[in-house]
Amino acid sequence: MATKLINLTYLFLAALLFGAASASIGNAQKTMATQTFAEDTHSYSNPQAVKVKNVDLDWNVSFDKKILQGTATLTVERAANAADAPLILDTRDLKIDKIETSENGASYKTATFKLGATDKILGAPLTIQLPRDAKFVRIYYATSPTASGLQWLAPQQTAGKKQPFMFSQAQAIHARSFIPLQDSPQVRVTYSARVRTPKNLLAVMSAEGNSQTAARNGDYNFKMTRAIPPYLIAVAVGDLQFQSLGKRTGVYTETSMIKASAFELADTEKMVEATEKLFGEYRWGRYDLLVLPPSFPFGGMENPMLTFATPTILAGDKSLVSLVAHELAHSWSGNLVTNATWRDFWLNEGFTTYLERRIIEAVYGTPRREMEATLGRRSLEQEMLGLEDRDEILHVDLKGRDPDEGFTGVPYEKGALFLRHLEETVGREKFDKFVRGYFDAHAFQSITTETFVDYLNKNLLAQNPKPTRADVEEWIEKSGLPKNAPQPKSDAFTKVETQANSWLKNDITASGIQAKGWTTQEWLHFLTKLPTNIGADRLAELDTVFNLTKIGNSEIAFQWLMMSIKNNYSTADARLEEFLTTIGRRKFVRPLYEELVKTPEGVKRANEIYTKARSGYHPITQVSVDAILKRKSQS
Repeated sequence: MATKLINLTYLFLAALLFGAASASIGNAQKTMATQTFAEDTHSYSNPQAVKVKNVDLDWNVSFDKKILQGTATLTVERAANAADAPLILDTRDLKIDKIETSENGASYKTATFKLGATDKILGAPLTIQLPRDAKFVRIYYATSPTASGLQWLAPQQTAGKKQPFMFSQAQAIHARSFIPLQDSPQVRVTYSARVRTPKNLLAVMSAEGNSQTAARNGDYNFKMTRAIPPYLIAVAVGDLQFQSLGKRTGVYTETSMIKASAFELADTEKMVEATEKLFGEYRWGRYDLLVLPPSFPFGGMENPMLTFATPTILAGDKSLVSLVAHELAHSWSGNLVTNATWRDFWLNEGFTTYLERRIIEAVYGTPRREMEATLGRRSLEQEMLGLEDRDEILHVDLKGRDPDEGFTGVPYEKGALFLRHLEETVGREKFDKFVRGYFDAHAFQSITTETFVDYLNKNLLAQNPKPTRADVEEWIEKSGLPKNAPQPKSDAFTKVETQANSWLKNDITASGIQAKGWTTQEWLHFLTKLPTNIGADRLAELDTVFNLTKIGNSEIAFQWLMMSIKNNYSTADARLEEFLTTIGRRKFVRPLYEELVKTPEGVKRANEIYTKARSGYHPITQVSVDAILKRKSQS
């Protein structure tokens, strides 16, 4: 990839570009020396000199062209010692038509700007020369049809098959592909938006203004009054319906999925109430969910006030709603208190995974929590077998890499184990008080790992003999799992293992396995405890009794298909192709392709399936699978 240029370098280049005097350069350098912003190697922006405070969007949604076209009006604030500094924004594949600036928001004048060279990860810096008194910057622009943060679905790719659908996914650094802004999680902004759509479609956003009626007028207005990081700006447009789940909760989705979604998500209000009792007030007003088409690349995205969720959680028995608990927990850890840079990502996901398990415990009981925690630790251990040491570190160094590479199980599960270790060491009562105080002390702030450790030292370690600072440093800065990592245990899983061992020893047949009433978690434990190379004949025995090839539960289906590939169980081939051509969740898609390409026959099959599936995948998923197949073709 191209060399990354940090903010100081860009300030220098911008000064040369506009012929600024040497004194201005000195001022910019002095600003860098006294900045309170952390260095973000994934952003070109210069918030230490000129900071964006608010984004006002005006969009026309064009399904024909697959673009958003309109304006972004930025409210900016200049540092006292950066009088002549330009404004530097992050962009990716945006078509910039013109830019204007204003002192009062009423009278605008044309501004000089330059779009810099494109980096394949960071996009291109947009440098705008600002008059000293400018407070508003209006950018006229359009997105690319291939914007990495947007997916445009044809009617046949949706559940209803009649209307198109568009949705955004801005995390980690994809907001810049549909909004020119300072795309760093430490630059928190408020925002408003006017979104014009075809009149038969509904627009929703991560803000106030979402319609709970079936009304369609093609002109929608939104406002987010709480400062959020740019990656939480989200929009979706489609043939959506709404159903209430409680006094401040509800679900949006396509008409054909509304009944199933409402059933599956019925406990959402209980989850909000349980989390408030544990960790303090929910501060975002409403908590609604949007169940998206199956191409959504993640399980969920915690966009404030409107979580985006994959339809793969609709198992019919509420067994996969830990995802809802996870995204809800982000309303405290991630949205309220945010990682300042993507190196600090574990602060978002480690806390959230820990909170998720506490919510599950409060709503569904300790046995369910322990089952999920056990599966989480096992998944982490398996994943770390294939990770480099540098990627097993919580405070991971991602300089020079796409921050999406940091989205492994480490920030989630190792982070959660670290926090559980702290809880078990000092006791739950003390730790809950610490966590609640942590959220209150840093509410609506973006912080670094160093800030967290400083708060931890002063507010927990100083009052308790253990854990020690050395212990904390090992967890955060070293690879692997420390020896004192908690080991969750499940009595239910012990019984499942007994069944698995009896079957493997041929003490019982497959029909003798007492699986009636097993939860998703128990089935996953059963399958993952079987030998990797169990053989196609043994899989056929299970399939004959339990019909696992045709199971609708996405988590169980994924595990079964992984086993089928490894054991050349051809009976599942058609199901594998159906799964990969109808589901775009990266958690499932990427490992299945990675397993396929381990054999020459699998490579051929992977390419055949991908040819059919690629157009239905989100750009983020496409990049992942492209890399897998390209790497294999070059080996």
